[in-house]
Amino acid sequence: MAPLLTESVLGWSIFALVLLVILAFCWVYIRKYQSHQDSEVISTITAICALAVALITSALLPVDIFLVSFMKYPNGTYKEWAANNETRGQIEDTVLYGYYTLYSIILFCVFFWIPFVYFYYEEKDDDNANKCLQVKNALKYTIGFIIVCAALLLIGAFVPLSPPPSQNATQWEKVQFLVEEFGNHSLAALSFSISSLTLIGMLAVITYTAYGMSVLPLNLIKGTRSIAYERLENTEDIEEVEHQIEKLKSKCEDGRPLSMRDRRNLQELEAKLQVLHRRGRHLEIVERNCCTKVGSALRPLKILLGVFFVLVALLFIVALFISNLDKALHSAGISSGFIIFGTNLTNPLNELLLALQPVFPLDYVLITVITVYFVFTSMAGIRNMGIWFFWMRLYKIRPRRTRPQALLFLCMILLLIVLHTSYMIYSLAPQYVMYGSQKYLLQVRSPLKFIFFLSFLPLSDQCTVTRSYLFLHKFWFFSTIYYFGNWAFIVVFLIGLIISCCKGKKSVIEGEVEVDDSDMSDDEYVH
Repeated sequence: MAPLLTESVLGWSIFALVLLVILAFCWVYIRKYQSHQDSEVISTITAICALAVALITSALLPVDIFLVSFMKYPNGTYKEWAANNETRGQIEDTVLYGYYTLYSIILFCVFFWIPFVYFYYEEKDDDNANKCLQVKNALKYTIGFIIVCAALLLIGAFVPLSPPPSQNATQWEKVQFLVEEFGNHSLAALSFSISSLTLIGMLAVITYTAYGMSVLPLNLIKGTRSIAYERLENTEDIEEVEHQIEKLKSKCEDGRPLSMRDRRNLQELEAKLQVLHRRGRHLEIVERNCCTKVGSALRPLKILLGVFFVLVALLFIVALFISNLDKALHSAGISSGFIIFGTNLTNPLNELLLALQPVFPLDYVLITVITVYFVFTSMAGIRNMGIWFFWMRLYKIRPRRTRPQALLFLCMILLLIVLHTSYMIYSLAPQYVMYGSQKYLLQVRSPLKFIFFLSFLPLSDQCTVTRSYLFLHKFWFFSTIYYFGNWAFIVVFLIGLIISCCKGKKSVIEGEVEVDDSDMSDDEYVH
């Protein structure tokens, strides 16, 4: 019992350290992108906490895999403290309740707190006098989200997971069946609500994560344009625009008014000249920045990192394609949610994780890196694309110039993406996500004696399945939609990769100065 207690204390210490690191990262990340002139304490705290919840939730999958693997020795037998089914059940329940707790927090953030803070900020007046009216209006708009959440919980509570009563049953028996289902499915209601949000997360993964996986490594490889060349080009553009403005103004030197077309062209040229002057100031600031010189010195490292990320992304796509192909060939089809209980085709990522198992803790490090990779490529995709609603761009994500509403949207999208990340990782390495590094002793009968040998292919009746797998496959129809979403993810990634390859180098101040810029001034950027 003492070793178990020591391991428990060590585990909690590591958890506390990881939590502090996550909170520190969230604070730095939000403060980096936050507009300091257009911000509010409540929106900043909400964004930091929501981002921290997203990262903590993404870290739960490696912990889940580690715990089911830690129950067994390398020889396939259960450890002394895990040999009892009751003890194993307690650990499994603890992990499951951890999922439900974090997912409940996500549900609370998505359907109440983030919408409330968003509308609270939108209702903010210039004089900021009537706080009660501001809260009242924000709650009024948030009620719609609460109604949707309540509807999902009710639908999930009454979705039958067991066969309904026969047609000959009385009305009372049918009502009693529904009441019992509701009583037994309080957790199923939460699962249904989270699975519904996961569908939205799947759309965000297809849009932002797929694009981020293609654009992040190629941007590292291609780098940015030369600052000196950009400043020279900007100076030439300024001279050309000033010449065009002087040419238009010369038409009215004799007192004749400009035509409507010329006045419109003059306004456009003056606006363009203002943008070019702002670009010149930004380029000058960047050229004097020490970080720019450090970045130039680290250019070879960025290229190597970009090549590595490209290879990782291609490995993920190949593994995802093989996994989906395996499901298409060997599952029972749509009616079963394309669920399979093993791997029939060689999956490179799954084999790599299994090969790393003998060297502790390389497989857990790799699965953690994969999870972090998904989160950070999603953040890169959102940062490059901005916040869109169909064909309309709502907000931009820019350092020191991002509006509070955009940060709230960013955190909400990341929360939804994290919900779908577990299924994506399961698709990449199905056997490993189901059983971790567990093995079992297989008994084979020969004519003379029983022979025991160690199997590396776990069986569901002799190995503990991760809680994540059970949670993901509670409703078969969601698994079916996730399966087709994986195909869409592959297609969008390939399209994004082609577009990223065709595009040239980015400007060193990409996205910082635009014609439709709604920021009041450049003071934040200068400071």
